[in-house]
Amino acid sequence: MICVTAATGQLGQKVVEFLLEKVVPEELVLAVRNTEKAKGFAQRGTVVREADYDFPETLEKAFKGVRKLLLISSPSIGRRVEQHRNVIEAAKRSGVETIVYTSVLHADRSRLGLIAEEHRQTEEMIRSSGLDYTILRNGWYVENYASLVKTAVSHGLIIGCAGEGKISAAPRSDYAEAAAVVLTTVGHSGKIYELAGDEAFTMGELATEISRQTGKEISYKNVNPEEYVQWLVSTGVSEAFARFLASIDEAIAEGDLFDDSHQLSQILGRPTTSWRLVIAEILHHA
Repeated sequence: MICVTAATGQLGQKVVEFLLEKVVPEELVLAVRNTEKAKGFAQRGTVVREADYDFPETLEKAFKGVRKLLLISSPSIGRRVEQHRNVIEAAKRSGVETIVYTSVLHADRSRLGLIAEEHRQTEEMIRSSGLDYTILRNGWYVENYASLVKTAVSHGLIIGCAGEGKISAAPRSDYAEAAAVVLTTVGHSGKIYELAGDEAFTMGELATEISRQTGKEISYKNVNPEEYVQWLVSTGVSEAFARFLASIDEAIAEGDLFDDSHQLSQILGRPTTSWRLVIAEILHHA
């Protein structure tokens, strides 16, 4: 059996949909905090079990009979290491053979602060667990820029401190499909994949593309990190979160979200979905 944690989340739901194209529903265990949210999947024949990263006893029950486990990283930045440790230990006690983990692009050298550090620590726990594993180091989702795209259309401006840093983003569905492929095919044991979109873009190119698609003049204004923090604070963002956002832009400027190894498209067996198409979809629903 294959188990997907956080199966009702934005990534998890898509992974489950791709898995349902590859395996029978009865072979899928959906480990979720709120089983009611997974009712639609249960009606299609999947096994739905309650599981909370903060409560190890729920995890052990959820993983019973599972051979492969997809650990989708927790959204709780600052608490991930403890939560992921709970999952890994429960997997060992439950007899899980393989863990597939969603990490972050270039986790071993990324300057994405606490985000990268928590992924690094989780990867180390998995490698030393004695379990078979595959690490999926996911790059940025194009959808991460949905609110920024909409704001840019309203104000005609994107402000940041990412400079000319390139972002090799792909839509969430591409990463979900790759996870489903890894879970259902052989040859991935002990592998660490750097997953990213085939075509990268800078923030300036993002502004240009929004302009092209909307017919409105959108520009990108690059400022230094402190100026970006102060601008964010002036818009109502807390200083702590503003500094967090600025640190992400600084990492982008240093190339931490760029990758041209095309490992994602190799796993998919096709080119990754163009970021321009995702921007069009975001604008369509704006």
